[in-house]
Amino acid sequence: MKITSLIAAFVATVALTALGQEGVVQDVKHGAKKAGETVKDGLETVGEKTKETAKTVGRKTKETGETVFRKTKETVNGTGAKASGTQKTHHKSSKSASKAKAQATEEQTTDRDSNTPAH
Repeated sequence: MKITSLIAAFVATVALTALGQEGVVQDVKHGAKKAGETVKDGLETVGEKTKETAKTVGRKTKETGETVFRKTKETVNGTGAKASGTQKTHHKSSKSASKAKAQATEEQTTDRDSNTPAH
């Protein structure tokens, strides 16, 4: 009889342990499911934020490109008018420099002639 009651107690203990483990397994499954849902929600949020950021970056890039285009066009148009004026100024400067150089050469020649002693 003692062996029978010992076996019955052992079977009861094993059965309770198995039921307890099943409860733990259910808790683990529920926790894993909840964690999975949290990760999924997090990924969806990250995806939405990434999409918003990509749109913002695209919009800013487009605006910057348009601004660069406009400024470049203004510079090209503005430089074209300035360049022709600058070219004339440069041309006049070259002429003036040539005249000044010629005058300086004449003066040096005249100075040499007057400084040279007569023989």
